[in-house]
Amino acid sequence: MIQISRKDPIGNAIAWLLLGVAGGLLLDLCAKEILRTYSLLQFVLIRSLIAIAILLAIAPRVGGLRSLRTNKKAWHLLRIVLGMGAMFGFFYGLSVMPLVNALTLGYTAPLMMTALSAIFLGDRVGWRRWGAVSVGFIGVLIMLRPGKGEISFAAVAVLVAAFCYACQAITARKLTATESTLSLSFYVIAGPMVVSLGILDSETWLNPDLIGWILFLGAGVCSVLAWIGLVNGYRAASPALLAPFEYLALVGGAIAGFLIWDEVPDIWVVVGALIIVASGLFVVYRDVAVSKRD
Repeated sequence: MIQISRKDPIGNAIAWLLLGVAGGLLLDLCAKEILRTYSLLQFVLIRSLIAIAILLAIAPRVGGLRSLRTNKKAWHLLRIVLGMGAMFGFFYGLSVMPLVNALTLGYTAPLMMTALSAIFLGDRVGWRRWGAVSVGFIGVLIMLRPGKGEISFAAVAVLVAAFCYACQAITARKLTATESTLSLSFYVIAGPMVVSLGILDSETWLNPDLIGWILFLGAGVCSVLAWIGLVNGYRAASPALLAPFEYLALVGGAIAGFLIWDEVPDIWVVVGALIIVASGLFVVYRDVAVSKRD
């Protein structure tokens, strides 16, 4: 199991988060290529099965299967519902949108986390940070250009997924005192797996070839890295502080989209993305400033 020094709690949280961000970006790259050939339901099912197998294999090193026991069943059920919204919404959007567009809309989640952390966790978010959140969503409007007919079902699905993801991060922080990293990761992967297994039929299933299995395996491994990294990061520090570090994946996604699929974002996507990122970075600046003043 990856060991990260605990001498610096904030640095430790950031290190875990960066591991999660790297895993998430690689997962997105695998997913986009997989979804060019295979159905969304098949992707969710196989990716989740592989991820569950890996989690069970490493369980003895992270508390054992007993760490899956919980008295917070209602909270885990909520996280399963949020996990399905985040997973199906985002990957549907990813399957039909350019990578950087989907990632940019997905990365409104850190702004949502800032607002939600004030409402549900009692984190102090002053008028400047609320202003930054508002400006960030103006960036979303610039990207989507509502009056120009740019809003699509896929874009709405990704925004809903971002909200569900933000709520998951908040619940992870809420449950940090009683729940293990394994339980916080396991159930949100198992839920979508069960749903996709119940819906998928033989007509939708396509037997993967060698490249397909490699991509599915990569997606499963990266899913585990993403969940372990993000859960450990957000359980150790405020979402308002950590969330903007996730924007690093946006840069990586833009480069990968261009190199792999020849995707070039238009000027409105670039402008909107810059506004969203700038807003998120300002939130971090204000959070650090307030912490130092306290």
